[in-house]
Amino acid sequence: MSRRRFDLAMQSMREKDPRVRESAFDFLREHADAYVEELIGEFTAEQDRELRCWLLELVAEARSPKALDVFRGQLESPDESLRFWAVRGLEMLDSREAEQVLDQARADGWIA
Repeated sequence: MSRRRFDLAMQSMREKDPRVRESAFDFLREHADAYVEELIGEFTAEQDRELRCWLLELVAEARSPKALDVFRGQLESPDESLRFWAVRGLEMLDSREAEQVLDQARADGWIA
């Protein structure tokens, strides 16, 4: 997948028109595994709360072990939506490491 298509989709996700944003989200969801590193970079840099939630959902859809630390970091987020997608992303990884992170977060009281 080309970086240009990713950049155009990210630009569209910042548009005011909800249909344009949703179309870009759908494109990125379809190709999340190909753009996982770019999505993680955008998530890390993004300040807008709603867009951060969408980006973390897309990172979860990628099901990439590269996202383990991103999910781990969001388990302590004060934002419930980010915590939700962090847990969901770890569950979707379905790995021993992800399960250990979830177990530790439960033991620490960050998630139920």
